[in-house]
This record gives sequence, structure tokens and C-alpha cells, in this order.
Amino acid sequence: MTRTSDNNATSGISRRTFCKGAAVLGVWGGLASFGLTSCAPHSTSDGLASSAPWKAGTYTADVTGHNAPYTMTVTFSDNAITAIDTSANQESLGVGADALKTLTDQVIENQTINIDTVTGATLSSMSLQEGLKECADQAGALDALEEAPAPAKPEVQPSYDTDVCVVGGGGSGLAAAIAAVQAGASVIVLEKCGITGGSTNVSEGALNAVDPERQEKQGIEDSIETFYETTMKGGHDKGTPELVHYLTDNALDSVHWLESLGVEFKDECGSATGSLGERSHYPATPSGNTYIRSFQQFVSDNADKITILNDMQAKELITDAGGAVVGVKALYDETEDVTVNAKAVIIATGGFGANVEYRQSVNDGVWKEVVLDDSIGCTNIKPCAQGEGLALAEGAGAELIGLSDIQLHPCGTPGTGLMEDIRTSGRNRIFVNKEGNRFVNEGAERDVLCKNIFAQPDGTYWVVVNKLRYPDPDEPDENGATINNMLGLQHIVTGETVEELASAMDVDAANLQAAIDAYNAVVGGGTDEFGFVANNTADAAMTEGPWYACRKVPTVHHTMGGIHVNVESEAVSADGAVIPGLYAAGECTGGIHGSNRLGGNAIADCMTFGRNAGTNAAAYALA
Repeated sequence: MTRTSDNNATSGISRRTFCKGAAVLGVWGGLASFGLTSCAPHSTSDGLASSAPWKAGTYTADVTGHNAPYTMTVTFSDNAITAIDTSANQESLGVGADALKTLTDQVIENQTINIDTVTGATLSSMSLQEGLKECADQAGALDALEEAPAPAKPEVQPSYDTDVCVVGGGGSGLAAAIAAVQAGASVIVLEKCGITGGSTNVSEGALNAVDPERQEKQGIEDSIETFYETTMKGGHDKGTPELVHYLTDNALDSVHWLESLGVEFKDECGSATGSLGERSHYPATPSGNTYIRSFQQFVSDNADKITILNDMQAKELITDAGGAVVGVKALYDETEDVTVNAKAVIIATGGFGANVEYRQSVNDGVWKEVVLDDSIGCTNIKPCAQGEGLALAEGAGAELIGLSDIQLHPCGTPGTGLMEDIRTSGRNRIFVNKEGNRFVNEGAERDVLCKNIFAQPDGTYWVVVNKLRYPDPDEPDENGATINNMLGLQHIVTGETVEELASAMDVDAANLQAAIDAYNAVVGGGTDEFGFVANNTADAAMTEGPWYACRKVPTVHHTMGGIHVNVESEAVSADGAVIPGLYAAGECTGGIHGSNRLGGNAIADCMTFGRNAGTNAAAYALA
């Protein structure tokens, strides 16, 4: 239903994310697709074939995934599972959907239901486990399948040698790895989770870049200088000018680079929440997983040059006598020590937003009046965004900067902080409080939005949309969400009229109608007290039902501080000295976004500085 920071309900790393005999290497990492031709018959615990035949047939189970309920079917012969169909699921691409595929293949390959959950997709995994047990019980196969051994984990080498080692297999890490391969280097990627793609998988995928070819057709006036000034101003002039210039100067090259890898973008630019401009490029297919799929294809096509090792927790950087970084010590499956000897290392482990203790310990900046404890959720996949990369770099002598620059996003789901259901991004929506009143310019910066939300009763609000945004309740929106699934999960409320919607929201109907009228007046060429500016190419009057509303809260979304890097993506120490052989890219770095990141600048950062880090690390390693 939605492309969100999927469903990792626990912080532990899942340890059985591969099928028996499957290679650790390759494009899918822990989410590989395996052949279904080897279905061993069930046997008893003493290894003898069971004498009690199962009830052959196809059985169904209704289960609840992370994004929506769905019906799965399992087909049994009299002694084996022969097919599992979860195609009705609407889990997130790259996360829940891939976990279902992986675990389904494991079950058929190994003829067992003793499968572990996939890290980052816990609820999706549990839905499959639940359905398997229910169907196996109907077929009289439950006892035998529960006694069957769990799939064996794949073997790894105790030591690897490579030109470049990338720590982190998310968007920036994979961009860096691919750029390094394109520059002639061999690469090993260490990813601690059972999924590849990290939080990029569950982002909306907005990428800011000045793009005359697209923008001029829309009548959008823009320039690289405007992009630079907007990014600096949005970050309260705390960004490092040379890093911001590099980002804004090279973001369009990142768009073209992604297109060369097979990514298709929409023809028109939009506006991510808090982007302060119409330069957000969105993939033609929903979500940031589009980028990851293209990256995975590149890895598959270049398997002799790049290897992804999943379930690998980097523990320490290896340095030589002169302080240069020459490798990584890691722990596989929490039990096996692995050493990667590399001529250069790139840290790309994301931020620390999901590490509640750490984020609160450094929270003396823009949100110092807000306690960022576990009552405030986080949009990131929970095993990600823990800040380990910062500790790795600091241990090798790198400086950490801007740690108090933590960004909150207004699109959090109450109770979890995940970005789900009706999104705040886009146009044709209003924000109203529990009294039904508008209270802020919906196009403002994210920190402005969140500060105004905290000032409302109970620190919450409603995002209100109508038929204009969702003309068909069964048609997935840009994030893969459908209205009927949101309603089925009771995540939103609806009404055919404004009065009916107000009743469902428990707000004053007259206030809600006045809020809608005020928005429509601006769309019609007027002004309002909040400074909202309509866009004549994207905004339209909201007049017809059905109407929909979703309650939202601020949530931790991005940490702008991190490893101090220069414009070559080299990590530097407090005295400005380069740490030889150490590079960093993505959210684990500091200095680019200042104290507030513009919506759409994170993906631009990951791709632009990921490419930069990979290219420069390869040049260093091959020199």
C-alpha cells in the first residue's frame, strides 16, 4: 500500500535470510531469488519419510501485512509444499515484498516453515509465517514442517581482498560502489541488514536538480544559483559553501547518470515537502526502490567486479602505521569474524535518527526544547540509521560535525513515526488542527512546519485531501498507496461531504469548510495570512468529495550532522588533515544541509556525493 520505512518491529538483525546453498554474493544480497525446482519430500525427525500423507490441495489464509491485509495460498502434494502465492500482497518494493519472495523460496527449497524474519521487514515476514502455519495445519502438515530444520546460512570467507570496501548498502553506498566499479576498481559492499537498499528503498525518491529541459516546459524559472541560495537559506546558512556548490552544480549529472543505469523519471518536476522550489525529480515508478532496482541490475551484470555481503556488521576500520585506512573488520551473523583488506574504504551507513539515546545526547540545536525520546518516532528502517559509521570514522581519526542538526518531518504516523498513507508532499492538500483550522503555510520548510505542529493541541494535525488527489480509491498513488487499503487498515477517515468528513475527524465543520475555502481562495489568485503561494501548474480548487483525512505528527527524519568531509568526499580530522584511504557519503556526513535539509536534497546528496566518493576512492586505490 505504501512506500514507507517498512516494518522492522525489532532492532535485532535477522539471521536466516538466505536459502540453503545460496551464494552470499550478488545483486539481491539477502533477498536473492532462488529456483523452485528442488522440493524435497517431508520426512520425520529421524530422517525417514513420513508414512502419513498430507491432504493434497490448495489452502488459503487471510493475513495482515504491514501495508494491507491480503490472502495467500499454499499448495501441497501428499508430501511436499509445491507452490506459495503471495501475489495479492501490497508490501513495499525492496522491503516487505522482497522479503516475502525470499522467504517463499526458502520454504519451498528447504521444505520447512522454520524461517526467520528478514531484518527491516519483520511484519511482512510474520504475515507469511502466520499464513504458512494456518495452511499447513489445514493440510495436516504442520507437525512435519515445524520439525524440519531451518535453512542453513551461507558460508563466507574469513578474509577478502579488494580495491574499495563500501560500508553500507543503501542508496549512497551502492551509488559509490557502482561509481568505483565504473572507475576500474573491484568493490565489496558490507551491509548489516538482510535487505539491500536501506532507507532509500522506502523514500519517496524525490531528487532535486535544476533541469532546464523539464522545468522550462512547465514554465518554471530556476537556476543553479537559485538552487544554491535556497539550499543555504533553508539550512539557515550553516551549510559548508563548497559542499553545497558541489551538490547544486552536479545534481543534474546525477539525474543523467541514473538514467544511464536505466532509471526513468517523470517528465515533470514537482515539489517535495519543504523543497522550497519546483525541482524535485520523481521516478516514473513509485519510491526510491526504483533506484535500488537499477543498482541491483548493475551489480548482477558486473558480478565479477562487485560483491554485496549481507548480514555483515562492520566493527572497526583497519589502519596502517601511518594512519591510513586499509580495511574493515566485520562480524557476520553476529558470530563469525570477517576481514576485508581494501586500499580505500567508503563509509555510507546513513544517519543516526533511529538511535534514540544517541540523538537525544546531541540534541542541543534547533530541537533542544523538544525531548527526542522514543515518544518521537523515526521514518528510517530501525536497524538502519543507528550511527555506527560515525563511530567507525571517529575511531580512525575523523572529525564529527553538526550532530545537533536533526530534522523532523511533518508526515509521521502517530505511534511509529513512519511515513505512511496520505503524504504531506505534493499539492492539493491542507493542514488543519484538531479544531479544524489551518495554522501554517503548507509549503514552508520542514522545521517551520514541525514547530507549528508542536504548537497545536496535542502536537498533532490532519492532512486533508479530496477526490482531486485520489480520483479512484483503488488506484495506487505515487507512493503505491490506495485509499481503500488505508481505509481497510483504519489509517484514514472519509466523508462524501465536508460535513461528513468533519464528523469523522471530530472537528468543527464550519472551521473545516472555512479552511478549505481559504485555500481555494489562494488557488484562485488571492492571498492568505500564512503566506501560502499557489502554483498555477499544479494547484486546483478542492471542491468535490469524497474527502479524506489522515492524522499526522512530527517524526525524526534526517540527521544533517556526521563525518566531516571535503569536496572530494575524503574524511578529515579536526585539524583539517585528510584521513588517507577514508571516504564518506550520504547521511553519515555533515556540512551539506546545514541545520535544515530541503525536501528532495537527500537523494540528490546520496547520488551526487556517492558518485563522488566512489570515483575518488577508486582513483586513490588504483594509484
